[in-house]
Amino acid sequence: MSIKKFALAALLSIAAAPVMAAECSVVVESNDAMQFNTKEIAISKACSSFEIELKHTGSMPKAAMGHNIVIGKTADMQGILTDGMAAGADKDYVKEGDERVIAHSALIGGGESTKFTVDTAKLEKGGDYEFVCSFPGHASIMKGAVKVTD
Repeated sequence: MSIKKFALAALLSIAAAPVMAAECSVVVESNDAMQFNTKEIAISKACSSFEIELKHTGSMPKAAMGHNIVIGKTADMQGILTDGMAAGADKDYVKEGDERVIAHSALIGGGESTKFTVDTAKLEKGGDYEFVCSFPGHASIMKGAVKVTD
């Protein structure tokens, strides 16, 4: 094999690597109309950790229209929300040390963004998980499924 062909083959395999690798991050947007821009987050078990960036594209302040993302088992979510409401805004509407919470972001207001990491070891393929905004009254609208993939 000539050096040119070898170099071309090496270059093509390097360029193809990102396509074959699992996507281990996602950006989720929220707004002043109490909406996420997605109803599903797909998390690959091939990722040792998964990063979620939450962007609040609205302009209202955190005290009036704050948003976060809380991930947990669907069966646990009502308890997570009830305890989170009691925890208050200073705790991002998430009970400190709540073992039912798989991961959560900080509470943000309009124009802000935050990132957090999901430990994929805490997720089971085929498990029933969801994400919600735990700001009081938002979870009934601002929610979606978390799907665990290979």
